[in-house]
Amino acid sequence: MLPTNRQVLYAISAICFALIAAALYLQHALEMQPCPLCVIQRYMFLVVGVASLVGAMGGKVRAWTLVALLGAVGGLYTVGKHLYVIANPGFSCGIDPMETFLNKIPTAEFLPWLFRADGLCTGAVDQVLGLAIPQWSAVWFVVVTVLLAWVLVRQRRLAKAHAGNTPA
Repeated sequence: MLPTNRQVLYAISAICFALIAAALYLQHALEMQPCPLCVIQRYMFLVVGVASLVGAMGGKVRAWTLVALLGAVGGLYTVGKHLYVIANPGFSCGIDPMETFLNKIPTAEFLPWLFRADGLCTGAVDQVLGLAIPQWSAVWFVVVTVLLAWVLVRQRRLAKAHAGNTPA
């Protein structure tokens, strides 16, 4: 039996929050400082996780799944740029206006342990189970994007089926 849309959204939310927890472990226990692109990816995982959780708990599954999907696509774009920076060492986001801007956002000022960017994008090459952290991020953004798209397709089919069963 397939999981319900709400179960899938709860799972996506749990995945996103676990990934943020893993990033915090890498940052604080292993002293791997996040770069600006890493921090943007954290924001995107947070958007996906919160929107998925709200969608699972509330009655607006389609609307919140769309919000989560937008976050996932934003994360895919960001991680794509991050992988490009790593593959092209001459191109760096380093200490630049993006880092300064990110570190001035209220969330970074109030929660610096979560949202402060202090690392270099080209430095994110340490591997965990054979993949660099941005590569893992890309894998998980692809997974949640596919799952969110699947939820939207299923939700639309359920709505059509429900509309077809109501008397005219």
